[in-house]
Amino acid sequence: MENPPNHHFIVFSVINDDNSVVPRYSQCNNCGIVHKVIDFCRSEIVVGKESMMSIMTIDDIKTSLSENIVNILEINQADLPTWEMVKFIIENQQWGNIAVLTTDSDDETLKQGKYIQIVGEKLAKVESFVREEVIG
Repeated sequence: MENPPNHHFIVFSVINDDNSVVPRYSQCNNCGIVHKVIDFCRSEIVVGKESMMSIMTIDDIKTSLSENIVNILEINQADLPTWEMVKFIIENQQWGNIAVLTTDSDDETLKQGKYIQIVGEKLAKVESFVREEVIG
């Protein structure tokens, strides 16, 4: 397509020291096509690729995480980017960092959710949060 429709999908990206995105491939959960993620909020469709065996899956990531952390992510039905973020935190020993598991909103400004905080290689805890978001 010369002008493909724009849509959004969440991707976990690694940011270089110069604040640029490390390019990577990701399979879109909207259109099912492989995209090359090239920048913040920007990707290019990879023509002729509906799948790539080299793209990580949740099953691939499960094998490198502790049973405790896998259980937390499964119970909360975490999406692939959340699994990738948790794996990144553990591999880089960024203890104390969090990944958001769920968010809900009952109006335009109040958000409630849960996050997983990675305390150690095999240790994590789930916490809830409430925050008011002001757009202005």
